[in-house]
Amino acid sequence: MNVEQIYTGCLAQGAYYIESGGEIAIIDPLREVSPYLERAKNNKAKIKYIFETHFHADFVSGHLTLSKETGAPIIYGPNANPDFDAIIAKDGQAFPLGDGAIIALHTPGHTMESTTYLLRDNTGKDIAIFSGDTLFLGDVGRPDLAQKAAHMTQDKLAGLLFDSLRKKIMPLSDDVTVYPAHGAGSACGKNMMKETVDTLGNQKKFNYALRENMTREEFVKEVTDGLEPPPQYFPLNVKMNKSGYDDIDNVLSRGLNPLDPDSFEVLANKAGALILDVRHQDEFVKGHIPQSVFIGLDGGFAPWVGALVGDVNQPLLIIAPEGREEETITRLSRVGFDQTLGYLKGGFDTWKISGKEYDLISGVSAGDLEKLAKEENMLVFDVRKENEFISKHIASAQNTPLDLLNDYLDRFPENQPFYIHCAGGYRSVIAASVLKKRGIHNLIDVQGGFKAIKETKIELTDHVSASTIN
Repeated sequence: MNVEQIYTGCLAQGAYYIESGGEIAIIDPLREVSPYLERAKNNKAKIKYIFETHFHADFVSGHLTLSKETGAPIIYGPNANPDFDAIIAKDGQAFPLGDGAIIALHTPGHTMESTTYLLRDNTGKDIAIFSGDTLFLGDVGRPDLAQKAAHMTQDKLAGLLFDSLRKKIMPLSDDVTVYPAHGAGSACGKNMMKETVDTLGNQKKFNYALRENMTREEFVKEVTDGLEPPPQYFPLNVKMNKSGYDDIDNVLSRGLNPLDPDSFEVLANKAGALILDVRHQDEFVKGHIPQSVFIGLDGGFAPWVGALVGDVNQPLLIIAPEGREEETITRLSRVGFDQTLGYLKGGFDTWKISGKEYDLISGVSAGDLEKLAKEENMLVFDVRKENEFISKHIASAQNTPLDLLNDYLDRFPENQPFYIHCAGGYRSVIAASVLKKRGIHNLIDVQGGFKAIKETKIELTDHVSASTIN
């Protein structure tokens, strides 16, 4: 049996290609399905099944397109109720695959339909589990996302997850390989390891949620403690995965529409489109179209688009590095943002050469910030996550996390200059672009972020007052 993990770093998402005896199963496919089709063709094998561990919230899966292209059935676990044809597996149902089989283990808790797929060879030996969002490496799936659909509280869902882990997964052999749906960086968990594959035995030793002597009450408390609000696009992705979506070829055809500066400007105004600039932050600060929002391709692009843009139906126009327009549209579609109407042909340079107005972002080095701190009562806003801020921060700084920035707009002064920073410079430029779009222009970006600040003599602390983070 051949198992291949196809990992997408931007989404911290793992899809799986399993081949045995000329037959293939795909688990939790990404939206662009050509890699699976090409592998199957090259291996002269047939895609027999498309397994979904649950209705995903953080990305749009490729199950419908892949099924259309191959004729393979889509398989969900018990309690799933998709708006399209699918096999709803029974708990324990076996699906023959080449020289082995895949067994559906119903493991509710993250969602009610959550299912772990167990790979077993022709001798009956358990080889691996594909645990979806039920079991991560170092963590388990958050139980708060499916409350509305399940008509249950997060505590009751967490209790179901406790049972699923102890009745279905922990009894398996320690040498079983664990293949999760996500790794570190995903918003579907909170304490995930950087590794993407492990043994179940190792997880029993190091995953806090699999402690053998853990009580249900302890599990519920620890799993639900410290959960951050989910991104607002999550339920929209669930709906797309459950009800259907446009074919990615149509999305690309619509989005790969080159526009000259005049046409770009007219369409932005006519369609109410958000101008999304995906270049590097160092380029954006030196010049960008007024009112455009920066979210760079070379950072956590898709999740930040989902968190900050939110509405998957928002029309978009793209400013991208030349040659990366298709990549941009594809990565947007992975999180359900299908309404890209076109891109600026020739990139930002074309806009600038045309003589149209453009904007800048003021910046200051960490060294100059240190000098200014001695001369003035600075206002500093730290847009890192709360846990980063608590670890260490500028003593006078206020924490306004980027993903919740709109909740903190009244904190930013209208006239007095203020400084913003993140860890390394990516998130602070995103924040700056969002604030400028909101009409707040008296900001100064700290270049190099907290990494550079730590090299200065600016007073740092790990003390946090309630008024700072609330």
